[in-house]
Amino acid sequence: MVQLNATHDPARRSWLDSANQADAEFPIQNLPFGVFNDGAGQRAGVAIGDQIVDLAALLELGLLDGIAAEAARACAGGRLNGLMALGPRHASALRAALSDLLRSDSPQLGQVLAQCERILVPMAQVSMALPCEIGDYSDFLTSLHHTERHGRYKGLADPLPPAFKSLPIAYHGRASSICVSGAPVVRPHGQYKNKAGEVEYGPAPMLDFELELAAFVGRGNQLGRPIPLGLAGEHIFGYCLLNDWSAKSIQWWEQVLGPFLGKSFVSSISPWIVTQEALAPFRLPSPPRPAGDPAPLPHLADARDQAEGGIDIDLEALLSTPARRAAGEGPLRITKTHLQNLYWTFGQMMAHHTSNGCNLRPGDLIGSGTISGADDSARACITELTNAGKDPLKVGPEEFRTALEDGDEIMLRARASRDGMVSIGFGECIGRIEPAYDLSAGSR
Repeated sequence: MVQLNATHDPARRSWLDSANQADAEFPIQNLPFGVFNDGAGQRAGVAIGDQIVDLAALLELGLLDGIAAEAARACAGGRLNGLMALGPRHASALRAALSDLLRSDSPQLGQVLAQCERILVPMAQVSMALPCEIGDYSDFLTSLHHTERHGRYKGLADPLPPAFKSLPIAYHGRASSICVSGAPVVRPHGQYKNKAGEVEYGPAPMLDFELELAAFVGRGNQLGRPIPLGLAGEHIFGYCLLNDWSAKSIQWWEQVLGPFLGKSFVSSISPWIVTQEALAPFRLPSPPRPAGDPAPLPHLADARDQAEGGIDIDLEALLSTPARRAAGEGPLRITKTHLQNLYWTFGQMMAHHTSNGCNLRPGDLIGSGTISGADDSARACITELTNAGKDPLKVGPEEFRTALEDGDEIMLRARASRDGMVSIGFGECIGRIEPAYDLSAGSR
């Protein structure tokens, strides 16, 4: 695991005031990586306060050298895959160099401030893009509470799959339909059973969000060579928020080999990747297992992962409806959960993913699965919040939901916190439901 260093110092402040606000998502202790476009092309950058540090500009001005410069050059072309492939040493060196340039007592303060307009780009003036080329996407099922609830909704005698407590369960998702926050979520068409029990095809009536965290693979592994759990952290570049949108009506009818069209129509991620190093101050012991549960098999057991495999991250989902917006009301928080509600750690997910020799590549995405807890407030999708539609969710004075409707917008947020440390955020992951395409109008 990453050790604490000067970049984590809670006393460190930036010369950029917006990074020093108490509720700042991106203080100098964070410095997440992303890809932006300000009209002059797609480039890699790092978030600080309400600004973006343009890595290409730093290189042009000669403000980076050595390993840090090599790391920044690997981001040329507006994708982070090259940086990810270099491994944690390069990303750490670049992050340290940026922290030194941005701190209020920087040795290069005069030079940096003189070039401030070239170095910084206001977030409000850019559009964000996917941070890297995502070659493969695997989504896990690691919340015991989410899994048990859905098993009960389906009427299963044993709501928990037999393998759940022995291995992290996952399916292979569709990388091509992963979109960055803000992209529209078009209601999909598909097959499903209607209320009369008849199979029909049309716009999916049961659309849902799923609140997840996702890890980006950094340095990959060779085909045939598993990643040991003790080294898994060296292969994780960082984390983002993931909304694994689900058409439950389609999914529950089609699912035999695993999710397919009920999931592949779109998945949304937040644009900033919070690095493994930035989260070092917030490590926790792996989530405790209930008494009597089987001990993990050797490839899923490691003393350091048990001691530091968890992360102290609070997550929430907020819902904005057309009626709320028309009334001038802000979004309503409908879920508040914590990453410790997972049964397996990200290290265990990666170790098991590669345990058969499967090769992961820089930029691959690994989803946690829906992060639902035992408490009602920690149910992390509409299906759970409404007990599969039996108890409609009140979202306004006269407004209820059993599924997401056209015009509804979901916002995911997360924050890592620890007493004595500066808390850091992940930015927002937003998606608004648009009506299904009118198939009679032909292709668009």
